[in-house]
Amino acid sequence: MNRKTLVPLAMIGLLAPVLVACGSTDGGSGGGDAIVVGTTDQFAATADSPAPLDPAYAYDTGAWNVLRQTVQTLMHPPRGGGEPVPDAAESCVFTDTASESYRCKLRSGLKFADGTPVTAEDVKFSIQRVLDIDADNGTAALLSNIDTIETKGDDEVIFHLSTPDATFPYKLSTPVAAIVSPKQYDGKKLREGFEVEGTGPYTMKSETDGDRVSRVVFTKNPNYKGDIKLRNDRVELRSFPDAEAMGKALESGEIDMMTRAMSPEQIKELSTAPKEGITLTEVPGLEIRYLAFNTKDPSVKNKAVRQAMAAVIDRGQIVGQVYGSTAEPLYSLIPSSIAAHTNSFYNKYGEPSRKKAAALLNDAGIDTPVELELNYTTDHYGAGTAKEFEALRDQLNATGLFDVTIKGTEWAEFRPAQKRGDYAVYGLGWFPDFPDPDNYTAPFLDKGNFLNSPYVSEEARSLIPQSRREADRTAASPAFKRIQEIVANDVPVLPLWQGKQYVAAHDDITGVEWALNTSSDLQLWELARGSGV
Repeated sequence: MNRKTLVPLAMIGLLAPVLVACGSTDGGSGGGDAIVVGTTDQFAATADSPAPLDPAYAYDTGAWNVLRQTVQTLMHPPRGGGEPVPDAAESCVFTDTASESYRCKLRSGLKFADGTPVTAEDVKFSIQRVLDIDADNGTAALLSNIDTIETKGDDEVIFHLSTPDATFPYKLSTPVAAIVSPKQYDGKKLREGFEVEGTGPYTMKSETDGDRVSRVVFTKNPNYKGDIKLRNDRVELRSFPDAEAMGKALESGEIDMMTRAMSPEQIKELSTAPKEGITLTEVPGLEIRYLAFNTKDPSVKNKAVRQAMAAVIDRGQIVGQVYGSTAEPLYSLIPSSIAAHTNSFYNKYGEPSRKKAAALLNDAGIDTPVELELNYTTDHYGAGTAKEFEALRDQLNATGLFDVTIKGTEWAEFRPAQKRGDYAVYGLGWFPDFPDPDNYTAPFLDKGNFLNSPYVSEEARSLIPQSRREADRTAASPAFKRIQEIVANDVPVLPLWQGKQYVAAHDDITGVEWALNTSSDLQLWELARGSGV
């Protein structure tokens, strides 16, 4: 086995026709030429989340990794990172110096699955639909500063923004801005189930087991017109219940590649005890993990409780005990590999200190031990999550200042409960929509944030649009520095660590180093079998 390590790519500035059917599918080692990719992502339709693959609702990495193969956006992230490039668009540009008017001209020849040409009105419909539905998943917040959408002829669309936003091209490159067919999608209602209609590089068929998708086969879309170059004709994405099962499938040859989320133990084993014919590749990643708080819950309403947790949690111990070399401690919502990062939590609280935590609680008149339940999801971020929360529990309880219990719940139940405010303290991960400090702040602090958090900082909310005015993103650093200070003081969220990401694949699969970008988006079109790219 060879182990490849890719140096993270430098950021640019501070940013650094689909049918779904249930039934049998081809693919796998004995089923044709499909490249088979394993994942532990779960795709479920439930009463709380009946439309997991609707672009107006989907806002998690797993769902986006299906959508990115099958729908098309005006812009898309380029292969090596950096500023988005046109995909469904032929060109896009700000037409003013204030970054308030953004004009796109559509690429010629775009067609939906039924052969209907894609027009500027379809683009307008698709974006307006997201805003009109305004799903409770926080999806629409990415596009919330759109004031009006204007069309000129069949191939030109202009977005007039309510406030300047230099990050807008990045937002148009996310699946939230997918172009969908008005014939297939209701403008006011989510599309339930697992059907997707788009103009992306692949068509898809899915196989379900009850209310869950077990595998999806992506087949090259002959009608695709865009910037992406496909290096294969077919890829299968197969969902596994856990990393262990996925690893066994890779070793047996049932799958060709496995991706998120591999366990820390698997990564260590593949690094230190190579398996014949299997290559482990580290690719640039910008994942963060954190605790978040329902600041209206009586147990954590007083920020002194949250501050005391920030003062006593030992991130280094958690990383060393659970994740090893695959993660590193994080002291801000903005990871250290993104410009504008400051170690705001370390600057305020320093090294873990029971004495400091006790003083914070005592000064606020809070009786100890403080009883808390920490909630986490069992099946969304990988096998290390349970061990991480056990370590957090043990650390907090060892101080005598807290009486902590932990509870794990499947993602399909966990996420709706979290949005309802059922949990006082809960753990989540964040894979950025795009690699800019804005995307590590606005989704947590702005109005309509994806946490559905009751916490409000008027100062932070005024700084967010201020930071977006800066086309030169380095000029936004002072605003982001102040936002990080606010978060460290108020602790609506408590950053824990930032992680690396890995892919393991058989040696005959090429393009593996491009299969995941920094936002953990799968780029399955990069994979090929048996020959270089």
